[in-house]
Amino acid sequence: MAQARGLLRRIFGHSDFRGLQADVIAEALAGRNALAVLPTGGGKSVCYQIPSLMRPGLGIVVSPLIALMADQVAGLRQAGVAAARLDSNIDLDERADTWRRIGEGKLDLLYISPEGLMQGAMLERLASHPIALIAIDEAHCVSQWGHDFRPEYRMLGRLAEVFPNAPRIAVTATADARTRDDIRSELKLADAREFVASFARPELQLSAERKKGRGRDRVIELVMERPGRSGVIYSGSRNGADEIAQALRDRGVKADAYHAGLDKGVREKRLTRFLEDEGAVIVATIAFGMGVDKPDVRYVIHADPPASIDAYWQEVGRAGRDGAPAEGITLYSASDMAFAARRNAEREVAEEVARVQMRRLRQLYTMFEGATCRAAAVRRYFGETDVQPCGQCDICVDPPRLRDVTQEAQKALSAIHRLNGRVGRGRVVDHLIGKTKDGQSFEASLTTFGIGAGWPANNWRDLVDALLFEGLAAEDPNEGKPLVMLGEADAVRAVYRGERRVFMREAVVESGRTRMDRPRSARAALAEPPEEARGLFEALRAWRRGRAAEQAVPPYVIFPDRTLLEIAVARPRGSAQLMACGGVGQSKLERYGEDVLRIVRAN
Repeated sequence: MAQARGLLRRIFGHSDFRGLQADVIAEALAGRNALAVLPTGGGKSVCYQIPSLMRPGLGIVVSPLIALMADQVAGLRQAGVAAARLDSNIDLDERADTWRRIGEGKLDLLYISPEGLMQGAMLERLASHPIALIAIDEAHCVSQWGHDFRPEYRMLGRLAEVFPNAPRIAVTATADARTRDDIRSELKLADAREFVASFARPELQLSAERKKGRGRDRVIELVMERPGRSGVIYSGSRNGADEIAQALRDRGVKADAYHAGLDKGVREKRLTRFLEDEGAVIVATIAFGMGVDKPDVRYVIHADPPASIDAYWQEVGRAGRDGAPAEGITLYSASDMAFAARRNAEREVAEEVARVQMRRLRQLYTMFEGATCRAAAVRRYFGETDVQPCGQCDICVDPPRLRDVTQEAQKALSAIHRLNGRVGRGRVVDHLIGKTKDGQSFEASLTTFGIGAGWPANNWRDLVDALLFEGLAAEDPNEGKPLVMLGEADAVRAVYRGERRVFMREAVVESGRTRMDRPRSARAALAEPPEEARGLFEALRAWRRGRAAEQAVPPYVIFPDRTLLEIAVARPRGSAQLMACGGVGQSKLERYGEDVLRIVRAN
């Protein structure tokens, strides 16, 4: 491990391992299999990169996305590591050169997709070379219980037979107990030691709010309140991504849409632009997925929420990978939940899988609509115990006031029952307050007509949404015109009997203040460099932009913002002091040290 720490310092510029990294690396160095679940930004890649450099032979990294592979290979090459990738974007000459280096033992790490690796010819050719280690990145993709199941990952179980002497490491940022069991089973890792770190992301400030209408205007407002900051916006549809990106461009924001409906070349250009531009915003569907290792993303906004806490945590995890303060903001509605439920129902999966997916969907909306710390709720979902409130999410900073609305819920459920699934949410509310377009309507003869006339229509709308979130009511898609009906029978009966209480947040009118004016955590102040270091920090960023453009690589693979900020504050006077800054390894010191020290002296 002393040698491993020396490599970490010399190559990656870090003084010591974090969290469970050392334990996972020790397991791999001993030639044993491992399953590591480490949070996004928690340094999963080091767990297989260091052992691959230390063990004899070639390290193979299985990764699901070309963009993700390209990003990691570029970063490793900047650090002086012999790394390459084999994918559909690699031309024949580069492919031949990669195989030559493998044959000569001059390549340390090879990145490849699961489909590319599991081709018979590829396996046979690699099996003729010494293999140091096999890492399966984003291992949750192998599980039918996970949020991003990919059938091609199931083929990877064969690696145990083809490479019996190579240790295999499965790594992911999100996997609950059921998903971890599936990973072990499918990848033949029954004997693997399991390392599960805390899912805490203290740099992330989480918040969620109900949509007003489609929510697009609120997304624009949130982005405009964060000028010059790089962000990711997730949209549930391609059209939505295009519309939001155009609306942001109309307001002068450097924004692009990214989704599967775009030509491959257009997607690649837009991804490159986002990765290389320090203040760019990308509006993406799930097609954007895991292919983002950009460390300086300062916020992730869900214009439309995902379908599970697993997916939510993966996606908000795109923000704050450099450890600096960042935000995860979600806009949600009962319609979003109903749409996700319909989409789940349309998938051809086993009945048990469908039930699990629906339960996970409800857990997500319970977290959004709940009144307990959001970060703590996520950590408990992944199995952590003795979890304390984060102190900085919107619930912790501004706790909502709850009102017992069980009696009102009984009235609403009775109305839904008598309307017998023939009307939508708006008509249910009209019925409760005694409003109807047709005076002879059958509704007027029902005992529940006007039973809620003493309560404002907005309150009834919020309550109907709350009943949908809790599964007490449900929606029939009805070809795009949803009809409301009663939900889970046992739960509804419990409410009727008073055995189950229903609570709803009280509306808070904040005179002269918007939501974003609410107090923020003290950590938010750390996002900006101190005044005395600001000029040097910006000068270093300008230099970095130039060097990145020369090499056609994203700026952060040269140095992330966190390293530049540390340099700007420390103002190193020589090479030894510069290398003491986190992220400055030997290779980068040799390549960039003279330039950086010159800029420090000049500023």
